[in-house]
Amino acid sequence: MGMLRIVPAPPLASLIEAIWDWEMPAGAFRYERILPDPCTGLIINLLEDETRVYRDDHTRYCERASGSVIGGPYRQSWLIDTAEQVRVMGVNFRPGGAHALIGLNAEELARCDINLQDLFGATARRLRERLLETRLPSQRVAVLEQWLRQLTPEPSCDAAILHAVAALGRMPDVPSIAQLQRDSGYSAHRFGLLFRRHVGMTAKQYARLMRFRAVVDLAQPAARIDWARMAAAGGYCDQAHLAHEFRRFAGITPSEFAALRGPYLNHLPL
Repeated sequence: MGMLRIVPAPPLASLIEAIWDWEMPAGAFRYERILPDPCTGLIINLLEDETRVYRDDHTRYCERASGSVIGGPYRQSWLIDTAEQVRVMGVNFRPGGAHALIGLNAEELARCDINLQDLFGATARRLRERLLETRLPSQRVAVLEQWLRQLTPEPSCDAAILHAVAALGRMPDVPSIAQLQRDSGYSAHRFGLLFRRHVGMTAKQYARLMRFRAVVDLAQPAARIDWARMAAAGGYCDQAHLAHEFRRFAGITPSEFAALRGPYLNHLPL
């Protein structure tokens, strides 16, 4: 039992960050806050044929979906039920990867999760059935990787958009977007349309989210967090600007993040 995480072999490696398998004993019901990230994800629940997420408000309203869904990217945090997270598999697509591999408009995925069976019909149902019958995590991961390889013989990528995504990932600088647009050869309108279709958000939203993610990645393992230094290192105007972005993306303050963080990146037990 535990977590198995692999990076698939090329050409999937350019589109998929990881394929993973999680199997742990059932625990007591507990909410966890999941921090937003720019990746589309595929989730297959092998314990129940259902996935559940909860609204991040006073109602904690439960939204139920199929046991196999694809969704994201997400620009705000959401809540999950950890009692459901017993036998789960997933795929983390790189930004633009789901659009390239499956042809999905990432902007639509950012609005709501989509049942995998609505996309692939009986093929998706048979995939889950086969995974349920497969005993070892390494074998399940191999089955899922093989299924992904059969989706399309020629992934469709726009090189100029993927270049912009990579550049903003390295240096999430909002003023540089105009130069990236000019370098692409596209008009501002066309560049914006293609970026949203590939990534699921505007280039400015992506840059802001990546800047927030860079701070989270630095802060999560730190024994003591100096938020003023984090703000400066992350390119924020000041600590107040960083706090504003934390509330915007995570729904909590930096201090609350520091108190809640646990062993798993992106997961904050409540």
